[in-house]
Amino acid sequence: MSVELEEFEPGRWRVKRNVSQKIARSNLSLPYVISDTMEPTEQVDGKFYTSKRAFRAVGRALGLIEVGTEKLTPKTTRASSEKGAKEARRQSIRKALARYRSGVRTVGP
Repeated sequence: MSVELEEFEPGRWRVKRNVSQKIARSNLSLPYVISDTMEPTEQVDGKFYTSKRAFRAVGRALGLIEVGTEKLTPKTTRASSEKGAKEARRQSIRKALARYRSGVRTVGP
């Protein structure tokens, strides 16, 4: 593969590109950037903030949790997944079936 150079200014060279070669690009003119600015919003300290970063910093300093960004606690194992709980549940179902088959039809505990 040979590289062709072209002079675009006196003494300045660049690699000549094949114009028929397609370059993978987005349909967007620029990358999507989320701005730090926002409408003036009042924080609990009574001041108005136009910067999202400053607004969140004050909230964190005051011990507040921003809705939608809180960290979820990891799930703990359910008590019903333990072997003893499974057996107790089965035993309770067996007992209820036995009572029903014997003709007991009471409502309540």
